[in-house]
Parts: sequence; structure tokens; C-alpha cells
Amino acid sequence: MRILGETQNSTLLENVKAEIKAAPTLISKALEELQQEGLIELKEKSISLTPLGQETAKNLLESHLVLEDYFGKTESKIDAHTAAHLTEHYVSREVLNNIKKLSTLKTAGTPLNEFGFNKEGVITEIMFSDYRLFERAVSMGIFPGEKIMLLSEVSDGIILQINNKKFALDKSIAKKIKALEYEIS
Repeated sequence: MRILGETQNSTLLENVKAEIKAAPTLISKALEELQQEGLIELKEKSISLTPLGQETAKNLLESHLVLEDYFGKTESKIDAHTAAHLTEHYVSREVLNNIKKLSTLKTAGTPLNEFGFNKEGVITEIMFSDYRLFERAVSMGIFPGEKIMLLSEVSDGIILQINNKKFALDKSIAKKIKALEYEIS
């Protein structure tokens, strides 16, 4: 359904545009994608969530609130909200459950540059003050609650594995990420 060209939806598009403050073509494309994914229904002058859309929104809100609570233990309210906003789309249910457990252990852990090699652990804290660096780490899969394994040391850095991905981190970055070791069962 093309939103932009339909006169019955022009008011709807204008209302959405006023709230989101984005180009009409981007809004139309986003609404089309949400509709194709079965998350929303577009009717005359309204947008409504489908049951799948409601479940997705509920899960996203839960993720945001858990993350905001987690980051709020050591960050300002605005910084905690920003960090939660940056990570809410990336975390799995398993990571979210790990974060819930970690909330009491947030200050625990060892910086990755001191962690030891061939050990498994879970990331407990990321202490970046630069949100661009934080967002980049999160987009690569490096965030609190994620299971890790340190593999080796390279000149001025470390090699770490998260799931099936391997990363080389500079020691200056590794020392700002804490992890708690756990026993392999």
C-alpha cells in the first residue's frame, strides 16, 4: 500500500511526520515495511498494531526498561536512557535474562585486558563515555550480558570471541569492558 500518493491517508502521514520529523518518503517506506512484516494495519486515517505488532512492541519496551534500569545503576538518567535506546534492538532474550541477573553484579568483573585467556565469561559492564564507541561495540555484539571467551593476546590488544564472531580489541578499549568468569559445565 503506497501511503504517499493516497489522499485519504495524507492527514495520517502529516500526523506521523509531525511526530517523527522525517521525510515523507522515509515515513511511507517505514510504514510499508511495518505493514509487510505484519506489525501494523493501515486503515483510512488510522494505524493500529496487529497482535504480532503488540507482542513485538511489548518485548521491545521490556528490553528498554531492563536495559535502562541496568545502565541507571551507574549512569545519569539521560545517559541510561540513551544507552538503553542504543542497545534495545540488539539484545536477545538470553542476553536480557543475563542482564537481569547481572544487575546485582554490575560493578563486579575484571577488565578484559586482565581477564586471562581461554576463559569464558559474561560481560558485566561497558564503561565508554563516548556513545559513538558504545554504539559501535553494541552493533558488533559486544554488550552487557553477552557470553565471551578471550582467545589470545596480540601486540597491544586481545582477541575475543562472542558467539561465532572473533574481534580484536585494543587494550585501551579492552580495559573499559568488564567480564565475570564462569565455569564451563
